[in-house]
Amino acid sequence: MGVLSDIYDSIASLGLREADAEAPPKGGASTASPAAGSDEESGSEAEVNKADSVKGKEDDGGEGGAEEPKEDEPAKEEPEEEEEEEEDEPVDPMTAITEECEKTKECAPAKHHYDECAERVTSQTEKYGKPKEDCVEEFFHLAHCATQCAAPKLWKQLK
Repeated sequence: MGVLSDIYDSIASLGLREADAEAPPKGGASTASPAAGSDEESGSEAEVNKADSVKGKEDDGGEGGAEEPKEDEPAKEEPEEEEEEEEDEPVDPMTAITEECEKTKECAPAKHHYDECAERVTSQTEKYGKPKEDCVEEFFHLAHCATQCAAPKLWKQLK
């Protein structure tokens, strides 16, 4: 244990601070004092805080810096510019192929069972507020059939 305590002591002697979880406040404002304009703030503190904010604006260079809205004025919102995308995002071909496969005669029985189940669950929800069953099993049968049909078509398209 002596080696670890020596390492800890040597690191502590370097004077490294722990990282703060939050960024320190800008403008040197104390976090212990109440916010500017609050009821708890004394008159002299309010004047000092206002003077600091005016001084901070002057330090920004006046014209070059962005103007901060005054307390009495509402903040002006700039309209967001929509960037035109030069490159379209690629479309996943599997979704289209899977939807086509759901309509084939191989997947027709699974789709039929799923659609019937969905109708039953919807009517149970409308009547009782809560369905007595779910269609998870029917959905997985339909998804399995559609995926089995789509896989070879997808591989051909991707190669």
